[in-house]
Amino acid sequence: MISGSTFQEFTCVVCKAFQKTMARLLQAPPKFHPSEWHVANKMQCASTESQKSSSERLVAESRRLVDEIEKTTQKTQSSVNKKIEQRLEETKFWKQELDNTLEQLVNETEVLLTFKIRLEKALESCKEPLVISQKCLLNRQRRAGTDLVHDEVEQELVKEAEVLQGVIALLERTLEQTNEQLRLNRSTKYNLEMDVKDKFAALMIDNYCANLTNNTADVRYPDKTVKIEENFVSPEDWLYFSNINVEKADKERNNSMALRVLIDSILSQAVNDMCKQCEMVNIAFRNRAKEVRDAKHKLETLLAVCAVLSSVGFVKVMEETASQEMNIVALKKAIADKEGPVKVAQTRLEARNHRPGVELCYDAVQYRLTGEVQEITRNIQRLKDTLALAETELKGLRRRQLSLEEEIQIKADTLYIDEVLCMPMRESVCINNF
Repeated sequence: MISGSTFQEFTCVVCKAFQKTMARLLQAPPKFHPSEWHVANKMQCASTESQKSSSERLVAESRRLVDEIEKTTQKTQSSVNKKIEQRLEETKFWKQELDNTLEQLVNETEVLLTFKIRLEKALESCKEPLVISQKCLLNRQRRAGTDLVHDEVEQELVKEAEVLQGVIALLERTLEQTNEQLRLNRSTKYNLEMDVKDKFAALMIDNYCANLTNNTADVRYPDKTVKIEENFVSPEDWLYFSNINVEKADKERNNSMALRVLIDSILSQAVNDMCKQCEMVNIAFRNRAKEVRDAKHKLETLLAVCAVLSSVGFVKVMEETASQEMNIVALKKAIADKEGPVKVAQTRLEARNHRPGVELCYDAVQYRLTGEVQEITRNIQRLKDTLALAETELKGLRRRQLSLEEEIQIKADTLYIDEVLCMPMRESVCINNF
């Protein structure tokens, strides 16, 4: 706030100044001396000449500046045009590199896809031989008696199943690796395609810029063009980005080619191993069948077959059994034949025991009759003992015959399992190059 006394002082000062100014305005203008008039005219002329010289210099300088700026502008625009051309050439070069790399990667991916199909077919082809091998093992469990042996055929079948299972596991792992490589190839292919697409867009833009001239119709003053955007990248980063894409594509392509070589090797080795083991099993089957057939033949030769015709047909018996049966018949007849003489001797003894008095004499007749009865009795007993042995031997022979026939049947069943059930089934196994 301003106090009352200060405001009054300020008012007085303003009034005095106003009075002085009005007094000067009301005074008569001063008159100049002629010399001052001449001086003033000379000064006007000098000032005019100076202004004219300054204007002439400015015009000359302006013309020089216009010429200089025109030359600078043309030089700068020419330099920009040259830079654009260089940029176009560089972008075209990298786009061509990317196109070539992309084409190579696409071709490699297509080839790898065919190898994947080969792996899938090989994996599918391994399943049937494994099933057949397992069926053969299961069928051979039906062998009976001593023929249920862990023979070479079973060993080779077990080994074949292990080989097939190992091949299937290896092919599955390789197939997983192939799928992963295909995924990496597709990912790299996507990055290359995006880079190529961006390079193409940049070429279109730079071609448009290269074709612009001062007289082009659509040149204009866009807003806020002279600035560096935050998403701008440096030339080094631009070059690094495309170079990394090419290097990564080359790396994945080389990995894919190496994987194809590995797949070829695995498939070739798998076929060799499977064919080799399959042949080992077949050889073992043939050898075992021959061995069983020989054993069966040897058993059959022990059974010399005699055909005895009867009302119901014919009965097969061993020659030795028939001989023993005839021996038993002969022994029984011999025993029966001794019944007459022993009865006569015993009847004579019994009759002579009724002689009266001193006639009951142990004479030579009595002595000889007694010896005859004892001799015939001993002989009959010997014949009975021999008969018992012969009957026991006959039972043994018949048991042996049954045992041999049973063993022969077991061998026949074994041959049926190997030659009818297993070997024909294995003929359907077809192992080709995958």
